[in-house]
Amino acid sequence: MNADPRDPPAPLQAPENANSLEAASAAADPAAARIRIVLVGTQHPGNMGSAARAMKTMGLSRLVLVAPEKPIDRDAYAMAAGADDVLEAAAVLPDLAAAVADCHLVLGCTARSRRIALEELAPREAAARIDGRARGGGEVALVFGRERTGLDNEELQLCHAAVHIPANPAYSSLNLGAAVQVLSYELRMASLAATAAGGAYERRDPPASHAQLEGFFGQLGDALDAIDFHKGRTPDAAMRKLRRLFLRADLDEREVRLLRGVLADVERTAMLAGQRR
Repeated sequence: MNADPRDPPAPLQAPENANSLEAASAAADPAAARIRIVLVGTQHPGNMGSAARAMKTMGLSRLVLVAPEKPIDRDAYAMAAGADDVLEAAAVLPDLAAAVADCHLVLGCTARSRRIALEELAPREAAARIDGRARGGGEVALVFGRERTGLDNEELQLCHAAVHIPANPAYSSLNLGAAVQVLSYELRMASLAATAAGGAYERRDPPASHAQLEGFFGQLGDALDAIDFHKGRTPDAAMRKLRRLFLRADLDEREVRLLRGVLADVERTAMLAGQRR
């Protein structure tokens, strides 16, 4: 199927010096090399360094910075405490959509929220899902939001599920570096358990990437509009439910192409019906 103009843009390329670090990570643990930690709108460079340190201690190396308020500086390197290679290899991208466009699973670490209805996972459950997808060859992103405000609604919509750290409700103030450490530790434990069990997640066809799914959801919205599915009602609630339904289906690339072919026929039939009327 030809590229659709509704498809999100391809992600920007990571720095060249990321290649050697990713190669070393892949040699140590191929699954870990497919997991990226994404920090969105980080306000304090020191938190980038703390995150890099947390990652490296648990065998992770792929750090992505989305629209950081300040560049990596001496405070970041000081807090990295030797994880300089992780900082130097970090990709800096303008928005979250570009950072996760090639991903097959995107989980957002966030406090409990009623703003966006997402499946909610505990850290251990999330780590097992991430490790399983990465071992099956999928690219995975674990996304962390801004220190004060977290991820906004539009960014949460790009996530397939939410991860919530069950901190003490009387004092739930967990800084960014600590949150990255908690999830990195759980990922390490999931990796060690999978390695010991000798298991791997297998599938015949490649899983659909984030960009492919977003293109499908955009076309689905257009097709529903073309057949007046919403009957004047706001489409947001229905689209949220449909997104959750299709995300649970864990679509692969072939299934997405099939569904988009169906939607293309729906749109064409709706256009012909409109012309006849």
